[in-house]
Amino acid sequence: MNTQAEVMDRLYHWQRGIYDATRKYYLLKRDTLIDDLHPPTGGTVLEIGCGTGRNLIKAAKRYHDCRFYGVDISEAMLDVARQSIIKAGLQDRVKVGFADATRMDAVDVFGPSLIGPAAVKPAFDRVFFSYTLSMIPDWQTALDCAAGQVAKGGALMVVDFGLMAELPRWFKCGLLAWLRAFHTVPRQDLEQVWNGLATSHNLQVACAHPLGGYAFYGQAIKR
Repeated sequence: MNTQAEVMDRLYHWQRGIYDATRKYYLLKRDTLIDDLHPPTGGTVLEIGCGTGRNLIKAAKRYHDCRFYGVDISEAMLDVARQSIIKAGLQDRVKVGFADATRMDAVDVFGPSLIGPAAVKPAFDRVFFSYTLSMIPDWQTALDCAAGQVAKGGALMVVDFGLMAELPRWFKCGLLAWLRAFHTVPRQDLEQVWNGLATSHNLQVACAHPLGGYAFYGQAIKR
């Protein structure tokens, strides 16, 4: 049986060079999430499923006094991310590493010297998913794991495909068929699981369904 890492590496081996150019037309509201991050001065931001590093680089250019970290299960995409980060001259503030989103340990990935003493559980001021929950088989566990990485007063943020309830049926059916070719499935119960984080992780949660439900957009504050 192929592991999720093998599936993703095979999927992106030929696409990684054109990924950002092609995805900008339908991975909508990613930049809205970056605009809404607003990490504190000197803060830390973690992206789960960072892919090519596109979001991390854009965020690092906007928030100059913060440190950014990203994890992904595809080494093919991480290779692109590392090259792009160096090209942007951001290697001192942006770090990426291999990790399974369902059992990520930030100390193991980035080392205690980067994120604090090993005896202290790492906690980030902002943790976000950008169109990755729809690609992670055990996405509920990934979301639960990410919520545990958020510092008190910090925020967990998600943008992903929604249920498209207000969109024309022909458009919805066509898009869903296209997404399945890329192992991507909008999560039918994402809002329910998202709201459940309020109890399980003491989060103040909110969500919206912009663009006629094309996207799910969630923000949760750690109390």
